[in-house]
Amino acid sequence: MNIEKLTENAISLLKNLIETQSFSTEEDKTALLIEAWFKENNIPFKRTKNNIWATNKHFDESKPTMLLNSHHDTVHPNTAYTRNPFKATVEDGKLYGLGSNDAGGCLVSLIATFTNFYAQENLKYNLVIVASAEEENSGPDGLNSMLSIIPHIDVAIVGEPTLMNLAVAEKGLVVFDADVEGTPSHAAHPNDNNSIYNTIEVLQWFKDFQFEKKTEALGEVKMTVTQINAGKQHNVVPAHTNLVIDVRVNDAYSNQEIADILQEKSPCTTITPRSLRLNSSSISIDHALVKAGIAMGRETYGSPTLSDQSVLSCQSLKLGPGDSTRSHSADEFIYLAEIEEGIKIYIELLNRVIV
Repeated sequence: MNIEKLTENAISLLKNLIETQSFSTEEDKTALLIEAWFKENNIPFKRTKNNIWATNKHFDESKPTMLLNSHHDTVHPNTAYTRNPFKATVEDGKLYGLGSNDAGGCLVSLIATFTNFYAQENLKYNLVIVASAEEENSGPDGLNSMLSIIPHIDVAIVGEPTLMNLAVAEKGLVVFDADVEGTPSHAAHPNDNNSIYNTIEVLQWFKDFQFEKKTEALGEVKMTVTQINAGKQHNVVPAHTNLVIDVRVNDAYSNQEIADILQEKSPCTTITPRSLRLNSSSISIDHALVKAGIAMGRETYGSPTLSDQSVLSCQSLKLGPGDSTRSHSADEFIYLAEIEEGIKIYIELLNRVIV
């Protein structure tokens, strides 16, 4: 099948995906659409829950393996939509609909790319494609659950909207729950140990604190207090004020190191990470994928947003059609030209690396 026909079919698949609800954990119907693609193209596949995956025809265990991955779940549409989020419409070269940009365009472009290379012989890398579930909610039955099922992965391309530039690093995420203690009392009586007032200095500490290590790709670690909660009655001084802290981790630290630093230095009574598994990701600037992309005129950058890269232990590159700033926005769209360009760039990139 030529690239033009592949692209036409990929856009048709994307339209069907947009018009099929696929909130995280509810991707069973979009999984069927992806199954249908593989059946129509005579590509054997497997399904694990709502994850669809396949390997290239001439898979050779003696060769390294490259993962092609993107997700088919979506967030819920926000209330600012003026269009039907489940209606795929094209206007002025834009394909509108929920999940069109994040990450449907990437997914169908990678599926088309995998289909292009599926039957080729003598590739330098094996290919594994995973159309994964539960990316948006970092759920337990997404890509992370597939890593013990699919073949061992040596390097990955994760499809997220990057304007087809090379995201050579991605920040990790740790969310902390923290507690600031005080002395409970009746509001009418003196109390110089009010947990809410005690948070003033704690909040200032979080605002001022800086982690020492910065990197060229991802800059500094970004720490933000995003929630605060205390008290249940107007006349009772609460014993505890609870904070939630969002920490975006650069590639100079592991999530465990961030937790160790905050537990040692922060002025909170307690501070506990919810999870340490969403680590930062990167790929060497000297990797063949990056060198090939640069030779093709693609720019490199560090991404502040989280993706399924965070669950991979191998080197990984985030790359895909669409613009990250459109993700989760009202009246989400992707340009049809971006999908056309994306498929061409994916195929040329792999031709330079695996053929």
